[in-house]
Amino acid sequence: MFLRFLRTRPRRLRNAVLAALSALVTVAALAVGVPQASAATSLPCDIYATAGTPCVAAHSLVRALYSSYNGSLYQVQRASDSATANIGLLVAGGYANAAAQDSFCAGTTCIITKIYDQSARHNDLTIEGAGGAGVADVGAPADALPVTVGGHQVYGLEISAGMGYRDNSTSGVATNGAAEGMYMVTSGTHVNSGCCFDYGNAETNNQDTGNGHMDAINFGTECWFAPCYGGGPWVQADLENGLFQSDSGYSKNTANTGTGAMPFVTALLKNNGQDHFALKYGNAQTGSLTTTYSGGEPTTSGYSPMHQEGAIVLGTGGDNSNGSIGSFFEGVMTAGIPTDAADNLVQANIVSVGYGGSTGTTGTLAAGSEISLRATTSCCTGDYIRHQANAAVVSAITSSSSALDKGDATWIVRRGLANSSCYSFESRNYPGDFLRHFNYQLYRQPMVGTAQFRQDATFCASTGKSGTGTSFASYNYPTRYLRHYNYNVYIASDGGSNAFDSATSWTDDVSWVVTAPWAP
Repeated sequence: MFLRFLRTRPRRLRNAVLAALSALVTVAALAVGVPQASAATSLPCDIYATAGTPCVAAHSLVRALYSSYNGSLYQVQRASDSATANIGLLVAGGYANAAAQDSFCAGTTCIITKIYDQSARHNDLTIEGAGGAGVADVGAPADALPVTVGGHQVYGLEISAGMGYRDNSTSGVATNGAAEGMYMVTSGTHVNSGCCFDYGNAETNNQDTGNGHMDAINFGTECWFAPCYGGGPWVQADLENGLFQSDSGYSKNTANTGTGAMPFVTALLKNNGQDHFALKYGNAQTGSLTTTYSGGEPTTSGYSPMHQEGAIVLGTGGDNSNGSIGSFFEGVMTAGIPTDAADNLVQANIVSVGYGGSTGTTGTLAAGSEISLRATTSCCTGDYIRHQANAAVVSAITSSSSALDKGDATWIVRRGLANSSCYSFESRNYPGDFLRHFNYQLYRQPMVGTAQFRQDATFCASTGKSGTGTSFASYNYPTRYLRHYNYNVYIASDGGSNAFDSATSWTDDVSWVVTAPWAP
């Protein structure tokens, strides 16, 4: 009966219903633990094409966005000899072959030089040149944002100030008031109030050419038009000369206090180019989309109709305003405005991927293993290294501790950023942030790719100085070891002028037990 009903419906409706059923079956199977193939039946650009709004740009460092795609995702360049390599997929429609990057970049460092467009339009992004507000950008370090997606170790794109990517000669991207939609998966924990972490439509000359000449998703904590509610970060529309949360610029939605510290966020913008735009966001790990604004274009002149120029920008503003930070995992742009139903299916597919899921290994000093680090000093055997307000501290963690505290006390072991025979420790709930020392004290900070950061965030393991557990020597201060002192964490020597170098209980304080992670 149902199939007979479908056969009497218009083709677009039949296709949309079948795509919806496919996505629901996939999500349901994941929920009950049914093993899935490496590629879903319908990926985001398949879903949008079925809905009649095909992708004209599809960028991702972590996975295919078409079920049939089997090309390169991005290109890396190594510092040792300036050679380049394209990083592709493990299988068609699957996940990035991060091991190829690791092999190519072994013993040196790499930057990301190109992000390939998976659509037939070939709108590839390369490192952005100078613009009206900034000098030429530099490439992002290729290993700055390790993350687990779909059970696979892959890398995202971590943007620091002065980094950005662009394509000024595109095909198929909306211009002069044409309709379009776009989304990106980003991070709610790697943000700032600088201008402007954008993904979307921008000027073709790297200059501010006026109101309405951009149509891009912005994500950060910059409140351009007051009032903004809460502390952000917010999904906003960068339509040039303003980050808009409504037709008036400022937020008209008191419930829109921002996404908070979600590790992974779906940010979505769609604009008919004439008299309407909408903003949505969702937790990329669970749940559905929330619409924060749906209404008219900005009332100031120049925005209705829009005047998009059709370039694509990632990580900066249209004039290369490049003071922002941000994370990018995947994103697409469409021809025409996707339906809400298609957006919902795409969100369901993103959630099904399992961003930030378990690495599958716990409790050992092996790359990719999730761990917690417990103190061994008699006073503090229930205390663990955790981050709190960016600083590393030790505090008691128990089974009754909050999920936030357990997450803060969980680290992912990575190969040493300065020496692959040593270790670096990535925050579980702040992807791309690592434990590093500064002025001898330990902090959680985003990886920026400098040699100094790499050395400060690398620690070499040896048998615990007390004879118990493991001690971790600083890579660039090898006589100093990770130590807790007055509940803070330092790199400390055995005796010295600093209070935290006290010889009293030093061997116990620098000895740690590597345990199973507190976060599930």
